Amino acid sequence: MDNQLKDVLVRGTAWNGKIRVFAARTTQLVEELRQRHGTYPTATAALGRTLTAGAIMGAMLKGQEKLTIQVKGDGPIGQIVVDANADGELRGYVDHPQVHLPSNAQGKLDVAGAVGRSGHLHITKDLGMKEPYRGSIPIVSGELGEDFTYYFAVSEQTPSAVGLGVLVDTDNSVLHAGGFIVQLMPGLTDEEITRLEQAVGTMPPVTTLLDQGKTPEELLSWIVGDSDLQIHDTMDLKFQCFCSSERVEQTLLSLGEHELQQIIEEDGKAEVVCQFCNEAYTFERAQLELLLAQAKPKPIQ
Repeated sequence: MDNQLKDVLVRGTAWNGKIRVFAARTTQLVEELRQRHGTYPTATAALGRTLTAGAIMGAMLKGQEKLTIQVKGDGPIGQIVVDANADGELRGYVDHPQVHLPSNAQGKLDVAGAVGRSGHLHITKDLGMKEPYRGSIPIVSGELGEDFTYYFAVSEQTPSAVGLGVLVDTDNSVLHAGGFIVQLMPGLTDEEITRLEQAVGTMPPVTTLLDQGKTPEELLSWIVGDSDLQIHDTMDLKFQCFCSSERVEQTLLSLGEHELQQIIEEDGKAEVVCQFCNEAYTFERAQLELLLAQAKPKPIQ
């Protein structure tokens, strides 16, 4: 694939290390999720914005660390779930993918209407500790960019500017998707904060810049200027699910003897569909009977 079109994330610093910057292009990823889940445009935009935030937040992790984002609003799409890790591997789904609403007053996809304007945004980070880190904030707008901004300010005490965008074509496919997160480190002067706020405030939508052929680096240059932007590394982003036939077997085993017996008698087979990738795993009667034998308590010797 042309490097200009690959899904990538860049991270770096600006203004003598007083700002941390991240930007990502996630077009192929969001299109893959659209195809897997059959999302309609408004649901595509909501899932795509959440996935882009997840990609960037994943890049803030190290080693084997991973995180899960849950957006639980009161809108018609239900819950959005995204998993991300430090290696740029992502997956996600939305409860009700076939949701599409009329455009909002600005003529844009009505993401807030689909997500809902009340509810919660939950972030769970597995940092390899005994207990995962959990952060939770009330949804403040449902547009998601503002909600992640609020999350960083409240849960991580890191003032941040977050921009997320998904542009859907007339055939429902994803034309562009991407976003940025700019984080303020201690030491910024009031003048620098004002300059940053003005830059973010006057910036065109992320998808407008991507549509003009801008790269993730150029998105960041738009905000902080070219002169002091230092890109430290670039990472490929990719869809990755962790389901497998073995994992589904364990799930079926965990149902226990009685429930497995019931499935065999009533259905004669079982089909389990992974929520994240829509892969279907079918277990025929003979396979279920083998699992049932494993589930039965072993006689005491």
